[in-house]
Amino acid sequence: MQIVHTVNRGVDKRKIFMDGKDYIRFIHDMFEFNDVEPVQVNVNYYFQKSLDVRRPKQERQKPRKLLVDILAFCLMPNHYHLLLSPRVESGVALFMKKLNGGYAKYFNERYERSGALFQGRYKRVIIKNEAHFIHLPYYIHFNPLDLFTPSWREREIKDYKKALRFLEQYRWSSHLDYLGKKNFPSVTQRGFLLEFFGGSEKYKKNIKGWLKDLDTPLTKDWVLE
Repeated sequence: MQIVHTVNRGVDKRKIFMDGKDYIRFIHDMFEFNDVEPVQVNVNYYFQKSLDVRRPKQERQKPRKLLVDILAFCLMPNHYHLLLSPRVESGVALFMKKLNGGYAKYFNERYERSGALFQGRYKRVIIKNEAHFIHLPYYIHFNPLDLFTPSWREREIKDYKKALRFLEQYRWSSHLDYLGKKNFPSVTQRGFLLEFFGGSEKYKKNIKGWLKDLDTPLTKDWVLE
């Protein structure tokens, strides 16, 4: 099973998500563009009250053939992290092309702008070291702490309860779904990681220890910062 960490940033470090509508649109696009078939109309899916993604009733009989398993994700104001596993040949490249192109088109139309939205081709690294893989999903999910307590990267957090509470209030990642709280459950394929970590309860128990006690440095060869 190949696992790939991808990152992309806004050109000139600009914001790529201006408000909640933009975040929701990108999450919608992650769901819709994760399909071998071309997207005919990029409004085929809708959000329920829970903000989970669903197809219209008349289209539910048409199963998707996924390009990738989206194992984890986190959206930040000017960049995003995705943890992907390809299901078909060149699945990651095809998915990223559709996702970045589709979202950039939406963004430019909404804000009446032209030109590149992202700083270039997305960055990617294939995860080969199990020690890195063990920590990477936590690292991706904890990126929002940059908005609350940037010192987390040096393992310097004054109030762990507040930090964890902040993460539980941050909607734009798969963290809540891994905790067992339905957020955007249709977007990610969580079975592999949940089995690896021993389920949602063990994932939750490991969180504070990961933040506080991890000795592994956040090196560029796997965090892509």
